[in-house]
Parts: sequence; C-alpha cells; structure tokens
Amino acid sequence: MRKPIPALAFVALVALHGAPAAEPAAAPFEFDEANVAALEQRMADGSLSAHELTARYLDRIAALDAAGPALHAVIEVNPDALSDADALDTERRAGHVRGALHGIPVLLKDNIETAGRLHTSAGSLALADVIAARDATLVAKLRAAGAIVLGKTNLSEWANFRSTNASSGWSGRGGQTRNPYALDRNPCGSSSGTGAAIAANFAVIGVGTETDGSIVCPSSVNGLVGIKPTLGLVSRAGIVPLAHSQDTAGPMTRSVADAALLLGVMAGSDVRDPATAPANAHTADYLRALDAHGLRGARLGIVRKMAGFHPDVEALFARNVEALKAAGAIVIDDVDLADAGKYDDDEFTVLQYEFKHDIDAYLAALPAGANAPRSLADLIAFDERERAREMPWFGQDMFQKSQARGPLTDAAYRRARNTSHAMAAHGIDRALAKHHLDALIAPSAGPAWITDWIDGDHAAGNTAQPAAVAGYPHITVPASDVHGLPVGLSFFAGAWSESRLITLAYAFEQATHARKAPRFLPSATQ
Repeated sequence: MRKPIPALAFVALVALHGAPAAEPAAAPFEFDEANVAALEQRMADGSLSAHELTARYLDRIAALDAAGPALHAVIEVNPDALSDADALDTERRAGHVRGALHGIPVLLKDNIETAGRLHTSAGSLALADVIAARDATLVAKLRAAGAIVLGKTNLSEWANFRSTNASSGWSGRGGQTRNPYALDRNPCGSSSGTGAAIAANFAVIGVGTETDGSIVCPSSVNGLVGIKPTLGLVSRAGIVPLAHSQDTAGPMTRSVADAALLLGVMAGSDVRDPATAPANAHTADYLRALDAHGLRGARLGIVRKMAGFHPDVEALFARNVEALKAAGAIVIDDVDLADAGKYDDDEFTVLQYEFKHDIDAYLAALPAGANAPRSLADLIAFDERERAREMPWFGQDMFQKSQARGPLTDAAYRRARNTSHAMAAHGIDRALAKHHLDALIAPSAGPAWITDWIDGDHAAGNTAQPAAVAGYPHITVPASDVHGLPVGLSFFAGAWSESRLITLAYAFEQATHARKAPRFLPSATQ
C-alpha cells in the first residue's frame, strides 16, 4: 500500500512550485501527438517550417512547464534553437535535407553533453555553470540528421544515485518534475523530465539514459515508448556516467515508429566509446522492423513473478495478454527467470564502485576553466556547503557509500560484477532458449505514485533489472491506464535483438492504440 504524501512535504511542494491546477490547463495544441513522419511531410510540402514548429514548442514549454501546471520537465531551453531552425529551413529551400530528422525538435536529458550555450549539469548546482567542450556523440549524430536541440530536461539528480530516500524527478537545479497525467504523482526517473516533457508534447522526440530502469519506468508512467538498447549499441561518449557496465542512452517517444527512427540515428560504433566496437555489425534500419502483423506466430513468455504486484495492473495485463493472443502471438505463461532478485546486493556493489571510478574520471576531464568539482569527494563537500539548496529533503548516503569503495581492482568489485552480470544474462538466455521464445513480457511498472519528499519513492513492480544488469535490450510500450495513470507493457530479450523487439512492440501498439494524451489533472481519476 502506497503512503500518502506527508502534509509537510505537500505544503513545501506547493510553496516551491505552486498549487496544482484545479482543472486541465492545456489549451488545444496543433502539434499534439505529432509524429516525425507527418511533420517531415509538412516541411517537405512547404506547409510548415522548422522555425514555426520550434517556436510553437518553445511557446508551449513557456506556457505549461514554468507556468500553468508547471511540470518543471525542461531545465533549460536552447537559446540558439530558433537560429538553428532558420539554418535548417535555409538548407531545405536550397534542396539539401540532412537526414530523417531535418527540422525536428528534440529534448535531451541534462546528463548528455551539448556544445554551444546549453549547460550540462546532471541536475546538480555543482555543475550549473558547465558548458561542454563538444557534443556527446549521440548529439552530433542527431544534429547531422537535422535534429534541432530544443533544450535539456530535468532528471533525478545524478541519475538518482545520490540518496536512497530521493524523490525521482527532483534536482537541485530543476526542482521537482511533475507527472502530466496527475500533477501530484511522480514521473519516475531518472529520465523524469524527458518522460514528462514528451508525454506533454513539449517536443516531438526525446532522449533519456538508463542504468537500471531510468528509461523504462518514466516511459511507462508517462505513457511513452521507451527503448533501453543493448549495452554498446549507442555511444556513451559525452554522457555524465553512473556505471559503465550498465549505462546507455535510448529513445523516449510517443510512438514505436519514432523510437525506431531515433534509435537508428543514434546507433553505431564510436571510437570514443570502446563498448560500441561491435555496434556497426548489429545496427539495422529499424523502420524496416515496423510490421503491424509482427505478432503472428511470435512466442512470448510471461514472467509471472514480475506481475501481480497491483490488482488493477494485473487485470490490465490480463487484457494485454488477450490482445497479444488475438494478434496471433503464442503466449507461454509463468516462465521462470532464474536468479531474478538474487543479485540485488551485487548490482548495488557494482554501481557504487563504478560510480566512484567513472565520476572521478569524468569530473577530472572537464574543461580547464570550468567552475566545478573535480572528484566525488569534492561533490560531497559541495553538497554539504550547499545543504539548504541541494539537500533540503534527502542527503547523499549513496555518494558516501561510493566514496568509501576502493579501486576497480578490488576482489569485491570483480566478484560482484561477474556474478550479477552472469546471473542476469543466464536467466534471460535460459528462459528464451528453454521455451523457444522471441521475447519475455511483463508489466513495465506500476502506476505513478504520489510524490513524497520525505520518504522518497514507493513504486510497485520492477521489470527493468534483469535486462539492465545483463546489458540486454528492453522496450516498453503504452498498454492503457489504471485510474487515468499510464502503465506500459515490456518486451525484453537477448543482446542485439532490437529489431525483433521493435516488431513485437509495434504490432502490439497498432493492435491496441493504448496511448492517451495527458490532461494535466490535479490528481488521479476515480
């Protein structure tokens, strides 16, 4: 049973961010639920310009993010967005189209580096003045394909690795992100701002990052498609790290087609990230995987231990299973995922060791003139000095536990890393092989919980961990809602199976059309 938000925390939430609107606050918007293909067609026929599209999204962010329902999903807008749009319009008029995203606005999680005038802070005041020397590799690819970086999105500060009592979607720099479906509910994290912003139609497409659940969960509770790719399919170069053995970036969109397109643009090998060395051999034109009949004959295994955590979600999941069967899938029930839940402690040990190693290296390599901490120890000291702004509700116990860890040569780290990865990968591989499955399925997460700054998150369900620890791909797709709160359906499988998973997710999406746009209600419906 979820705890209600304590009165003190709710009073503070209202004081800092304003009371939730008494009724839906969003006026009709021309580009509600717009997709890339339709917008590209309009720009191609001259009925829409990149400048007009970008300006309309900037206006919507101003009206609904800082004002109106005040989602606090966008931490910073790009001051060069309109000039970038003008340049792309000029190129199009001259007959040059860069790629599949020419003139399409994209929002990026604020742990993804952008050159120019946008900051990259991971939500922390400690990095509030930092501007990256160059784009992250995935950003360079997006720009090369014609995308316009509209801005950066809020997140659970430091990708939710500062405190065990943290509230997802809160950062010292951006405040608390709200869920656009019910403003008193949480957007999950750590890609909270991307989830809320794309759900609320603040941009066409968005990019999040995941270590364990940070794409899948906010996509699920915000009614989005989210793809957590195979580790190494998308370069992490230029992304503020949490743990290199599990970190990846991925698409967060309103449709499977847009997610497939975005993944294809971002995927590929990169000399800046050795983990991507095999990526070129496994990338594909993911749009070719979009088959509305792709569930016919597909073998899907229900991981029953990952369901049953909420009666209304269980009833919805049963309807989802019937929809899969009606679309031609063969569903095998109660597939056992060996060792699931048995490597929690080992995973946490790995994350502690790798965070200290990775963030020390990242901070030490920041531009020489950057006014920023240069180590995890410096970050801890900064937070203590800025306690009133950085730690008003929860502390930094996870920082401190990580700081206490030794180097990656420690036997404790090597054992935990080998054990957790092997158990997660073996569990998925064994289940797929034993039942000759195309994918495993389960509810992605429970409905969004009430935001609580004192006790932190109290979410139900965890489908993300096995694929996250194994480094395997995982897709969540909208599966309808519980009391107006979105819930997703997860498909996950072995390494480099993105194309197959996209086919399955797309066929389910086309069979159900389950996504509903948010209404910015003050609380969940009855």
